[in-house]
Amino acid sequence: MAMVAASAGVSGQTVSRVVNESPRVDPATRARVEAAMAELGYRPHRAARALRTGRSQTIGLVFTTLATVGNSRMLQATAEAAAERGYALTLVTASDGVAESFEKLSLQEVDGAIVLNEASALMADAQPPSGLRLVVVDAPTGVGFASVHSDHAGGAASATRYLLSLGHKTVHHLAGPASSFAAAERERGWREALNAAGVDVPAPARGDWGAASGFSAGRALSSASAVFCANDQMALGLVRALAERGRRVPEDVSVVGFDDVPDAANYRPPLTTIHQDFAALAHRAVSVLVDAIEGAASTERPEVVPTALVIRASATAVLR
Repeated sequence: MAMVAASAGVSGQTVSRVVNESPRVDPATRARVEAAMAELGYRPHRAARALRTGRSQTIGLVFTTLATVGNSRMLQATAEAAAERGYALTLVTASDGVAESFEKLSLQEVDGAIVLNEASALMADAQPPSGLRLVVVDAPTGVGFASVHSDHAGGAASATRYLLSLGHKTVHHLAGPASSFAAAERERGWREALNAAGVDVPAPARGDWGAASGFSAGRALSSASAVFCANDQMALGLVRALAERGRRVPEDVSVVGFDDVPDAANYRPPLTTIHQDFAALAHRAVSVLVDAIEGAASTERPEVVPTALVIRASATAVLR
């Protein structure tokens, strides 16, 4: 640090302010210090900084699986969002329960943790270590922690209303796992939209988020004229099952998914779906957590990220 100060012609305190991103440095001086740091190969020492600040600049991510598209996209987006705030990310699986995960994170001296999607269902009886700040992604209101989630119910209602607007008498639903908060919210939005329209509410079929479970649900849904699927992967399996039963999409059955995975536009036919903004969701979760770590006032009021209907070719109007 002394060498950087000498090279840039500033005090050691000024170098320290630049390293710690203090606003009390004018842009020209900051640029001169950063140029000296680059020329000399200077890097802040994370362990030394942790001793001084009491923070490790690391946050944990607790998950149960990365096999689903949503979880893997959340991992990437969370890592990017954490890096933008100057934090490293460490991963811990909740296969042995969240208590074990929190213990591992405490031993690694992380500053806080994000509990991801399915792992949030394990939080009901969880007792995290004192001082470990938490943000839970996809959790019911009143869990006792800060939480962030997409507008699952609103998106599902939008998909259902769209299918009804095409002239379908009702909309069937291929739901996600019963233990999933996101699946329950999407089912709630679908149900409320049908009730508001005054039409029959069919018994939902249920899958496990995977395409194979969507294919398996094909028999139960083969007589439907419109199906809202709780995610795009199950919709993909359903479309294949319908085709094998001689039911064309969208001519015979309109199908709408949820998530808007990158491949959805290349399904056959291109899938109408609800766009879930994983990047915004991850940035919001990281922002809430880092703000709490750095001393901002925390709140237990859930942060809700909007969703949006993306219309493609897998749903069409009913011919009269």
